[in-house]
Amino acid sequence: MGRNAMDISNRIDTLDYLRGFALMGIILVNIIPLLSVTPPEPTSLDVSYWRLLYLFVEGRFYTIFTFLFGVGFYLFISRANAKGKNGYVLFMRRILALFIFGLIHVQFQQGEALSIYAICGLFILPFYKANKIVNLVFGTVMLIVLSIFSNKIFMVVPLMLLGIAAGQFQVFERIAHRLKGIVIFTSIMAVLSGMGLIYQYQHLSVMTAPNNLEVQRFYNIGITIGPIVSAFYIGVFILLLQIPIVRKVLSPLKSYGRMALTNYVSQTALILLAGEALNLFNRITYVQSLFLCMAIYIIQLIFSTLWLRFFRFGPLEWIWRMVTYLQVPPIRIKERG
Repeated sequence: MGRNAMDISNRIDTLDYLRGFALMGIILVNIIPLLSVTPPEPTSLDVSYWRLLYLFVEGRFYTIFTFLFGVGFYLFISRANAKGKNGYVLFMRRILALFIFGLIHVQFQQGEALSIYAICGLFILPFYKANKIVNLVFGTVMLIVLSIFSNKIFMVVPLMLLGIAAGQFQVFERIAHRLKGIVIFTSIMAVLSGMGLIYQYQHLSVMTAPNNLEVQRFYNIGITIGPIVSAFYIGVFILLLQIPIVRKVLSPLKSYGRMALTNYVSQTALILLAGEALNLFNRITYVQSLFLCMAIYIIQLIFSTLWLRFFRFGPLEWIWRMVTYLQVPPIRIKERG
């Protein structure tokens, strides 16, 4: 009981907010292949949304989610070791459970990331004890080189390494003392992002609909510049969270992020259920997919907020924890008094 209470109190709220933020972007892209969304007509509202989606969403939010996995990787092992546990053994069980979740999820969502994260978790394990400067430099150089190939899978390991480095530098635990640096970093990323997005947009200048050969080049540029835009998003989001009213308004997003595994998997379930119930496969348009995502946001945000009022962990997080520690953790929050 003491350990569970400590785990919860030691959570870093900013990471939960960021996970929730990342999930809200991920669903916008994942819904397209899941429901076989119909290609937009030239000069339609759908083609405008398509452009916005692949300029500002695709290749941006999965990057944040992957980076946060690296941060969580470092924090998990460090906290386990600090409690006298064998962090490596616990982590191995943790990624085994994640891999199993992924194997089940991939049956419904071909582009799912959980099994890939689990496999890459094995590759990054030796870097836990590496020098933080080494992880930062190696992760950055590796990401720059691999991003040239415009392949998301190639970029997973370096993004996780940068997450480990962020954990080693305690970036998210000392935000109040790093605001000046975050502002400078965000400003630099803003300039680079603007340049990259302008360059990417130029490949749409002669397009009226996403149906010609230039599209692939447009996609590839988006994936290549994705980490830069993602870094800008993270910086802006962190700075906004320093404003009390913003933190309060976005508080449901924190619950959404605390249940990231449950919500990531249930996004797929809700999309497919809606597709079956409303006969949306090959019929829904891009803009209509946005409306469906907004409905799913509302359902999941409300569910996450209410669930965590009574329970310590999300449903899948509880199972994940059970496999990790080989014991059944108490899930209900007992009222005091």
